[in-house]
Amino acid sequence: MEDKEKKKKDKNSSKDDRVTLKKEIGLLSACAIIIGNIIGSGIFISPKGVLEHAGSVGLSLIVWVCGGGICALGSMCYAELGVTIPKSGGDYSYVTEIFGGLVGFLLLWSAVLIMYPTTLAVIALTFSNYVLQPAFQNCLPPYIATRLLATICILFLTWVNCSSVRWATRIQDVFTVGKLLALALIIVVGLVQICRGHYDALRPSVAFEFSQDPSVGQIALAFLQASFAYSGWNFLNYVTEEVVEPRKNLPRAIYISIPLVTLVYTMTNIAYFSSMTPEELLASNAVAVTFGEKLLGMFSWVMPISVALSTFGGINGYLFTSSRLCFSGAREGHLPYLLAMIHLKNCTPIPALLVCVSTVLPVLSTLSNATMTQSKTGKMSPHDTMSHVPQCIATIVILCIGEMHNLINYVSFINYLSYGVTIAGLLYLRKKRPNLARPIKVNMLIPITYMIFWAVLLCFSLYSEPVVCGLGMVIMLTGVPVYFVGVQWKDKPKWIYRVVERVTYMGQKVCYVVFPQEDPSETEPLTASKAND
Repeated sequence: MEDKEKKKKDKNSSKDDRVTLKKEIGLLSACAIIIGNIIGSGIFISPKGVLEHAGSVGLSLIVWVCGGGICALGSMCYAELGVTIPKSGGDYSYVTEIFGGLVGFLLLWSAVLIMYPTTLAVIALTFSNYVLQPAFQNCLPPYIATRLLATICILFLTWVNCSSVRWATRIQDVFTVGKLLALALIIVVGLVQICRGHYDALRPSVAFEFSQDPSVGQIALAFLQASFAYSGWNFLNYVTEEVVEPRKNLPRAIYISIPLVTLVYTMTNIAYFSSMTPEELLASNAVAVTFGEKLLGMFSWVMPISVALSTFGGINGYLFTSSRLCFSGAREGHLPYLLAMIHLKNCTPIPALLVCVSTVLPVLSTLSNATMTQSKTGKMSPHDTMSHVPQCIATIVILCIGEMHNLINYVSFINYLSYGVTIAGLLYLRKKRPNLARPIKVNMLIPITYMIFWAVLLCFSLYSEPVVCGLGMVIMLTGVPVYFVGVQWKDKPKWIYRVVERVTYMGQKVCYVVFPQEDPSETEPLTASKAND
């Protein structure tokens, strides 16, 4: 009897001592990851773009509500995929499992080289601009100051994420609460204004006065602008292997977070229109700050600080989840194997985090002088655009697109393309492997409805913005030759393998990392069903 207990104790002890990603994300932290990644700079940037393309206050509010509804449909599909294929990596892992390596690599290629660096740089520079704004009230903050502060912010949060998963999740928890309190302040002040009778722009007769003839193409672009603010709703799926009881907490976090964010976003936009006319909102490049200046008086400084806190938490969330995407890609052999290693003691993917940072920092200079300046002044000097040599693909994209709202359309188009392919994978998996264990199984109308909306949105967006959206598709397709050369070509010259091995060995010594040990129990439903199918 004692021998059995000793063996059981030794077994549990060895399991606890395994070098693997730690499960430290409970339900609260899971909700904080979703809410914290969704609420970043988007709600302070996108209202202008949504109103501009929608053409009226009423239609813009409908877009915000429907945008949240579409995210809810998509998140329910992701909840099924997340517990059916319990791997970190989100879209990439699901698509790779269902459609194979090439399709998965294309999603990985566009995300790692374009979407994450660009989005992170936008959020970081939004953070630095709002932090510095109180010190430079009558002019733009200096270029060097914004770039330096943004860089320090990213490097600090990278250090935190390298040091401890628990620290990173605690930062996410605290700043998510801060974001919700900041938006709650806007909502409460807006409701007070409405109670005082200041709601002229919200009257139905005024709200649906269109500044331009509405078209399906423009409405589609309005949805793309809103989707930038909602982006991040699928990020919990990127860290599934670090969630405590993912089969319970993953869907619960999704069902709690998405409706809450939709309500907060809709009420925030209603609050904006309680004190600002459509013309004032379109003229403002910092909606929350303009709102604060009009209604908070001497306390207007609260708004820039609130936006800075919001974006700080957003940077942390993007670093946390994007590093797990690189980790998953390396584990599948689509990126260097060094990126699939974790720190021996901290159990954090340090190489993946460092690669994520290295793709973001070169983008900061281009965004700081070009896109961000244009978003504030409405003008962009050709000298500013070409004054810095492009250092990565994301930088080239920024130079081609230039204007902030076009950049948002580009990123949102790529995001929606990824969402649609992933949910199409769910439908394909239902047909090809009906016996696969599914702890959650959504009604078929949900993914079908999403796919119909997805097809209409992408087609009309491509029609309305062929250059911006077409550039996104071209960049994604450039990954095809990279895949066949880098992944499929197995008979490379031996010197290439020797160089890779040498770099991997040096990286292991510098970062003190090893390959994590896998827990077979995490993929039991998937592997067991494979045997039955």
